[in-house]
Amino acid sequence: MLIGFAVPVSGAWATPAHQVEIARRAEELGYHSLWTLQRLLNPAGSPERDYRAVPDPLVTLAYLAGFTRRARLGVAVVNLPFYAPAMLAKQAATLDHVSGGRLDLGLGLGWMPEEFAALGASMERRGARAEEFLAVLRALWHGSGEYHGEFYDVPPVIMEPRPLQPAGPPVLLGGASERALRRAGRLAAGWVSSSRADPAALGRSIETVRAAAREAGRDAAELRFVARAAVRIRPGGVGGEDRRPLTGTHEEIRADLASLERQGVTEAFLDLNFDPEVTGPDADPDAATRLAHEALEAFAPV
Repeated sequence: MLIGFAVPVSGAWATPAHQVEIARRAEELGYHSLWTLQRLLNPAGSPERDYRAVPDPLVTLAYLAGFTRRARLGVAVVNLPFYAPAMLAKQAATLDHVSGGRLDLGLGLGWMPEEFAALGASMERRGARAEEFLAVLRALWHGSGEYHGEFYDVPPVIMEPRPLQPAGPPVLLGGASERALRRAGRLAAGWVSSSRADPAALGRSIETVRAAAREAGRDAAELRFVARAAVRIRPGGVGGEDRRPLTGTHEEIRADLASLERQGVTEAFLDLNFDPEVTGPDADPDAATRLAHEALEAFAPV
């Protein structure tokens, strides 16, 4: 199982300086990939603390591309309904060039009504729209951009430059419903789990994706299964049978990561951005960065 690391993307520690610091150190230690996430806005007065002060994920990756050379750069995820297909196709192709062909493009459907309302986007039939969106992306990346569907109508066009990766940036679909999982198996390079996914139940989702791939005549063995490991490091441990997976000492978390691999996860990236002690309103950004450095050293790939 490959190991990646999420850069600071939420809360007071999510500054360009801290992002570069963590990205460079992760690459030095041999981490396979670096990851961001998207949160456009939050409802006023929301108690939600997981998504505070989140910068744009694609701009962040473009910035980090200039400070790294080897690690792949992933976003998990940007939401398709927030973009026109041609705009995202151009942004992704440009980022693929900026990064030297290192982009992994995670895509989702979105879920927060306030974001859809602010963008004037529809929450209706998001799955059907997503399938056409993917078709338009690939048509633009591979030359002829002509596409005529129910939701998108693209005249004969050419988008240049094409992505640096010959097949385009690998598309990893998110989602937890059976329809979303089966869509990933039929249409994507793989699946990426969310922060809310149960780490002990990823194997069931992975098998659903694989089954859909086989039914579509695809080689399920070629699919990627990426897990966001939303870790909460507690050096003193938390104890008891109710310990939350991916929470505890370095040793406990390493055992949890091994469990992910046994379930079929091909890549896991450690993400501290969902720990209130790292991103909460009272968190010290310098202390959070020190904790990230300790995690980088503790979980560095062999």
